Amino acid sequence: MLIYNSTNQKITEEDVRAPLEAEVVWIRMLKPSPEEVKHVLGETFKCHPLLVEDCINMKQRPKMDRYKNQTYLSFYAVHPKNMTPIEMAIVIGKNYLITIYYEEITFLDELHQEFQQFDNRMDNSGAILYHLLDRCVDEYTLLVDHVEDKVDKMERGIFRNPYIRIAKDIFHLKRLLHQVRRYMAEEKIIMGAICHQNLPFMSNEADVYFIDIYDHISRVVDSLDSYRESLTGLLELQMGMKSDRMNEIMKTLTIISSIFLPLTFIVGLYGMNFRVMPELDWAYSYPIVICVMFVITALMVIYYKRKKWM
Repeated sequence: MLIYNSTNQKITEEDVRAPLEAEVVWIRMLKPSPEEVKHVLGETFKCHPLLVEDCINMKQRPKMDRYKNQTYLSFYAVHPKNMTPIEMAIVIGKNYLITIYYEEITFLDELHQEFQQFDNRMDNSGAILYHLLDRCVDEYTLLVDHVEDKVDKMERGIFRNPYIRIAKDIFHLKRLLHQVRRYMAEEKIIMGAICHQNLPFMSNEADVYFIDIYDHISRVVDSLDSYRESLTGLLELQMGMKSDRMNEIMKTLTIISSIFLPLTFIVGLYGMNFRVMPELDWAYSYPIVICVMFVITALMVIYYKRKKWM
C-alpha cells in the first residue's frame, strides 16, 4: 500500500496494515481471493459485511452505498485494447482508499507513480478518489476516439462499396456502446450525488473538482448517444445506397431492353416464313432495314437523353 504521512509529508510503500492517525493510504488489490478481501476489509479496516460482500461478488452496475465509516463505489474503467468495461470497486474511509479489480487497469499503475512523485496529491482520501475518478473518466476519451475512427472507416467503406459487409461490425459496436453508455449514465448520477451530497472524507472545496468530472462524463455520454445514432444512420445509408445502385442497374437494363424491343420486332417480322413478302425481293432490302434499325436506335437514344433518362 502507498502511505502519505502528513507529519513529514513523505510517501512510503509498505505491506497492508491499518493506517495511523497522521497517515493517508491507498491500497490496490488486483485479483484478490475472497479470503484476502475479508481479511483486509473485514478484519483490518472493519468494513460493513454488506460492503465486503459487494467487493467479493463484483459484477454489479455502478452504484454508491454509504455506510457509517465507509462509502462504497462501483465504477468502470475501459480496457485500452478491446474497449470493454472493467469493473472496479472503491472503498473510501476517513484516511484510506481501497481499490479492488480483477483485470489490469493501466492508469492505476501510472497514478501510483504520480503519487510517489507529487506528495500533495494524497492529502486526504477524497483527493485520492478525485484523481482516480478523473483519470478513469479521462480514459473514456479512448473509447470515444475508437468509436469515431470505426464510424469514419465504416462510412468511407460504404461510399466506396455499398455492398461491403459491415452489418455485423455495426451491431457489435452498437451492443458495446449500449452497455458502456448504460454504465456511464449511472456513473453520471453517482458523480452528481458526490457533487451535491457533501460526502464525508472530502474537503469543502472538493465539490468543484468533482463537478469537473461530472461535466466530462456528461460530454462522453452525449458523444456516445451521437455515435449510436450515427451507426443506425450508417445502416440506413447502406440500404439506401444499395437501393439506389439497384435502381440504376434496373434503369440501365430497362433502357437497353426498350431500345432493342423495336429492333427485335423488325427482325422477327422479316424472319417469318411467308411466301409473299415483297420486301424480300428488293435488291437493297437488307441495307434499308439496317438503316431503319439504326435510325430508330438513334432517335430513341436522343429522346431518352432529352428526358434525362440516360
